[in-house]
Amino acid sequence: MNQLSGNDQDLWDRCAAGNANAFGTLFDRHADALFRFCLSACGSWHDAEELVSISYMEAWRKRGTIRLERDSLLPWLIGVAAKSNINRARTAKRYRALIEKLPYDEETTAFEPHVAEMLDAQVLAGKLLDGAGLSAVERAVAVLCLMFDFTYSDAARALGTPVGTIRSRLNRARKKLRAVSEPRTEPSLKLSPETSRS
Repeated sequence: MNQLSGNDQDLWDRCAAGNANAFGTLFDRHADALFRFCLSACGSWHDAEELVSISYMEAWRKRGTIRLERDSLLPWLIGVAAKSNINRARTAKRYRALIEKLPYDEETTAFEPHVAEMLDAQVLAGKLLDGAGLSAVERAVAVLCLMFDFTYSDAARALGTPVGTIRSRLNRARKKLRAVSEPRTEPSLKLSPETSRS
């Protein structure tokens, strides 16, 4: 595919006219950043790839109606991915509840080295946010604002949520993250005179 020059707005105008090469250039330009957001948001390599695909398919489907924010397609793509991830998390929760009722086969499988590396990266990404017990929405806001440096208003536009809601969800997410990241001080054991003599 030929890489085309120009800013996102120029390329997007060509996409609206049906130019697949312009769309391919936009894909190459933003796919890595979008994937990093998706992996951080969902903690699953496979699901992150699926969210990237969903976002770009939706972009192509709506190419005639989307207006770019700040002349970049990335905020819109992230917004679609974030909303899709929230829906994915709800579906996954129902699916896990169903799977837990089925018998489990403990047969182990040997993975190729590159698959093992992908799984390690997935586990690491999940541990960043899972320990805090964030909801899917809180996680999306935390990833956007804390990891991707989105402003409140940019995150609100991406998620289709009022700025005040973004602030409160981020505040909740920060409290939960702080609770698991700050070292806990164990109360010191004070020996009673009877105990100290034994």
